[in-house]
Amino acid sequence: MAHTAQSRARQPDERYAALLRGINVGGSRKVPMAELRTVLEGLGHRDVATYLQSGNAVFTAPRQDPGALARALEQAIEAHFGFAVACLVLDGDRLAEVAAQCPYPAAELEGRQLHATFLSEQPAAGRLDAVDPAQYAPEDYRLGDRVIYLYVPDGLGRSRLAEALARPALLKGITATTRNWNTVAKLVGLTAGPAD
Repeated sequence: MAHTAQSRARQPDERYAALLRGINVGGSRKVPMAELRTVLEGLGHRDVATYLQSGNAVFTAPRQDPGALARALEQAIEAHFGFAVACLVLDGDRLAEVAAQCPYPAAELEGRQLHATFLSEQPAAGRLDAVDPAQYAPEDYRLGDRVIYLYVPDGLGRSRLAEALARPALLKGITATTRNWNTVAKLVGLTAGPAD
């Protein structure tokens, strides 16, 4: 009897961030944020909010595997909009960890100079060796735990290093999506603290 009651106990809630890849760029794959909020609410998520127009959303849900949340969101987006969008879902602790482990002095840099490329899984050892940071100095990158930290003093748009790291073969089979440090910091704040 006790086991049955325990199994019915509600899982504690968690704050999550959903990062959508490659939407609202150049007029294609349009995902209005109001509709994205509706899709997330349709999945039963609560306290849904979006940030900017580039595919960032936060929500509250019972604690569960972020990969399963991402797959459910991908299916719901394709059903609603008629095209596939790769998604990553991270909980607040994971986002805070990414920020805390940044190897660059984030507080001393402009948000456009520092980026995090979030990865669905860790690349195999040596996979990024073809991109030698020394060839792109003063630009630089460091591989963390399922994240690439990218320092681009002149911004991402003109970065040769970012272009090299974005080659499809380099991260084949891995979902990757990049956010500038202002967005990372905002998402850390939006997912911090207890969700209840």
